[in-house]
Amino acid sequence: MTDSRVLRIKTPEDCEQFAKNVEATHLKLAKQARRRAVELRAAKYGANSDAELEALQVVYAIEEIRSKLTGKKARATQTWQSIQRNGILPTVEKVVVRKTITEDYDALVEAGMEDFTFEGVVQRHHALFSAEAVAQAEARLRERAA
Repeated sequence: MTDSRVLRIKTPEDCEQFAKNVEATHLKLAKQARRRAVELRAAKYGANSDAELEALQVVYAIEEIRSKLTGKKARATQTWQSIQRNGILPTVEKVVVRKTITEDYDALVEAGMEDFTFEGVVQRHHALFSAEAVAQAEARLRERAA
């Protein structure tokens, strides 16, 4: 359950500042604030469905993790380019059907954001994706759970 102080934050920038302020003493609150920033950014983008919203949350979560790891603002440039060219859900499909797991997937899982993975989006909205994508997503999620 998300802390009420985090739920009151209205902008991604304020979430980031809150996370920085509390990280040393309240790691759980910092994580919640970062998740909230991801959710706020995705909502602002303008998704047409729950599946698209969740996929956008994945992209913003990837950027959040990359930024935290490098210490500077990071963008998921190739993913955004694919979204612009192909659309949100086709990009998810393309990423999930790859035979290898991306570094981003591992980083999200390690950061406790495993629900912010494209595989999770495919699993929750399986009717929107190919059988191959669904099978690959389920295999990866099972592998991670083991």
